[in-house]
Amino acid sequence: MRTKIKKIALFSFVAVLFAAVSCKSDDDAASNQEVNFSAENTAFAAQTDNIVEGAQNIVEGGYVQIEEPGQRMPNSIFPECTAFTITTNGNGGTILLDFGDECTLYNGAVVSGKISMEYGPLVAGTRNIDYTYLNFTYNQNGIEGGGTINRTLENSNGNPQSTVSEDITISFPGTSVTANRDGLRITEWVEGVGSGTWMDNVYHITGTWQTVLSNGFERTGEVTERLVREMTCLYFVSGRIEVNQEALTGILDFGDGTCDGFATIIFNGIEYPVLLGN
Repeated sequence: MRTKIKKIALFSFVAVLFAAVSCKSDDDAASNQEVNFSAENTAFAAQTDNIVEGAQNIVEGGYVQIEEPGQRMPNSIFPECTAFTITTNGNGGTILLDFGDECTLYNGAVVSGKISMEYGPLVAGTRNIDYTYLNFTYNQNGIEGGGTINRTLENSNGNPQSTVSEDITISFPGTSVTANRDGLRITEWVEGVGSGTWMDNVYHITGTWQTVLSNGFERTGEVTERLVREMTCLYFVSGRIEVNQEALTGILDFGDGTCDGFATIIFNGIEYPVLLGN
């Protein structure tokens, strides 16, 4: 059976999922419809979204810590196990974040490896930042690749904003499956700007992207209800993505604002649970 989630903590959810996918509901029976999709691949794709956003917060947090004094956070997410190497040339510079073999950030994320950033001059409050992940892991998930950030100090709402083009590859622990994600994403920093602490930071994310797994699974996604990321939580707390996969169109729903490791995917009005963590 294609619908399978290999997570011990989700036995009760999986039982419901198997029943829902293998058997038609009364409404489906009446309309002679059946939802047939891969729950495991759906989970990989949703986890990819969450991993990429968590790592991106680290990239931007590291940049802000060095190059945006008005928004710098004396109380940042970076503990002493984070080493900053900074090189400036008058028109930009480079930042290297080195987390060593293992570093637990203050928001609970466990990371290792390095992140390199290279950026040019600040022109009219905007600059481009090229970033690359170097043997980097985020909560045991490997991350390769990088992208370009067009960083704006103040958008039309007066908030810092990053428009990111990315090409990222994720490797998951305990499986040979990898995921590649490329697309365009906009992140607006809507709360906690200039407060001096990371704990009240909130971000809104919109955009479109494609996720391709090494086993041939493909999913395209477009944010239809802005995603909300709170720095005190390792997961999206709300928002929706319209997804297209396996000849199906559905909605990936990240919840009502509660910090947990679950999302819901909705096909033909039927809801299925999705685990966002390892």
